[in-house]
Amino acid sequence: MIDHATALRAYEATLRDLGAESPAKPAAQQPSGPSFAEMVGDGLKSAVEAGRTAEEMSLKGIAGQADMTEVVTAVTNAEVMLQTVVSVRDRVLQAYQEVMRMPI
Repeated sequence: MIDHATALRAYEATLRDLGAESPAKPAAQQPSGPSFAEMVGDGLKSAVEAGRTAEEMSLKGIAGQADMTEVVTAVTNAEVMLQTVVSVRDRVLQAYQEVMRMPI
């Protein structure tokens, strides 16, 4: 099984290699937004934060300090974030596997 960090590094290395081999490559342009790795990192940070919030709200709910609606909302939000992270991971691994199957 390939972890997501290895897949990302391989994907970035492939992009660098393809860019270096292209003789008709236009002048280098600065990307206008965050890199793919930054976007994935930000998404993971958001998912971790949603999980922590869900845990805090669950503990407050058990202690009677939070409304059950708030607890359910926080837990549902964490669940949706986790499903999104897993879905993105699966797509990245699928793309990596497709790149690895390409003939050289």
